[in-house]
Amino acid sequence: MRVMLRAVMDTERSNEAISSGRMPEIVQSLFDRLDPEAAYFCASQGSRSCTVVFDMRDSSTLPTVVEPLFQELGAKVEIQPAMNREDLQKGLASIQ
Repeated sequence: MRVMLRAVMDTERSNEAISSGRMPEIVQSLFDRLDPEAAYFCASQGSRSCTVVFDMRDSSTLPTVVEPLFQELGAKVEIQPAMNREDLQKGLASIQ
């Protein structure tokens, strides 16, 4: 299932990750686990944030996805199902 993960990182913890050189490793590890179809980085709620869209094949993988964000970056994380245009068209066609 396609899902969208949004993580808002704690400023102090993410500053430490940047200063120590760990931030690129944390991001690369996340990408290695998720193989995202899209990833965006911006400021949100006055903090660093990212939005990542990926295919979650099994919900049991959720802890491996979010725990590094919690533990290393003090992130607040939201995950929700998401559709692209084709998914929406398919879903709407099944209603009619």
